[in-house]
Amino acid sequence: MHRRRRITPAWVLIHIELAIVAVVVIYPLVWIVGSSFGSGKGLANATAIPANPTFDNYIRLLGETDFGRWYLNSLFVALANMVLSVLLSAAAAYVFARLRFTGRKVGLVAMLVMQIFPTFMTAIAIYILYLNIGLLDSLAGLVIANAAAAIPYNIWLLKGYIDGISPSLDEAALIDGASRWQIFTRILLPLMGPMLTFVAVTQFAVPWMDFILPKLLISSPGNFTVAIGLFDMIADQTRNDFTTFAAGAILVAVPITLLYMLLQRFLVSGLSQGGDKG
Repeated sequence: MHRRRRITPAWVLIHIELAIVAVVVIYPLVWIVGSSFGSGKGLANATAIPANPTFDNYIRLLGETDFGRWYLNSLFVALANMVLSVLLSAAAAYVFARLRFTGRKVGLVAMLVMQIFPTFMTAIAIYILYLNIGLLDSLAGLVIANAAAAIPYNIWLLKGYIDGISPSLDEAALIDGASRWQIFTRILLPLMGPMLTFVAVTQFAVPWMDFILPKLLISSPGNFTVAIGLFDMIADQTRNDFTTFAAGAILVAVPITLLYMLLQRFLVSGLSQGGDKG
């Protein structure tokens, strides 16, 4: 027979706290979903449970705005940043973890120090640099800026993971005549799967939802990302399409939500193992 759980004041307080946190987290989500089906346009008409639910906001968003273009622009930036960040970070992490060379420790410390400063502190410098080299108002420039900001942290993360993989695998492969590239691609990369998945998902999610950097670097409507395009719907006092904005927010959240749900097992594994080995 199962032993009956004893209800104590501490148990009650913990569950009350969890219930409050759940309401605080879930209610805004319910409210934004309900607002996306609202029949009005303004913020005053937005409610968690609309009186007359309608798909008009989604129809208006897809038919009367450039949401499709914004979506594709954001998808390009997110995917390109993901691929570039994973490839460069994994290769650099292998070099720092397995090879010994002059300046190795200095390089690692320099990358660690770089993480102390927030990315937006370099925003003006990036703007001036891009203005001089012609990368301003381009999606490629946005990809480079996002990848450059994330690579130092990812190198440290992946290096800690590689340090937990026995060097004897490398030594055995070297004795069998394998090159460093073959060791990296055929032995280490498969073993780094969970952590690479975690890095890939995070590097997709960050530019997908970023607003500050695209707002600074992108000015042409044709290069707008989803964040900039949706912001314009509620930034102008003469065009306050909040319920349409809510519909766009729901569509933006769909790919990230599906990605986390599908890869949850790998993400948890990567986080736990990276924490143990880092």
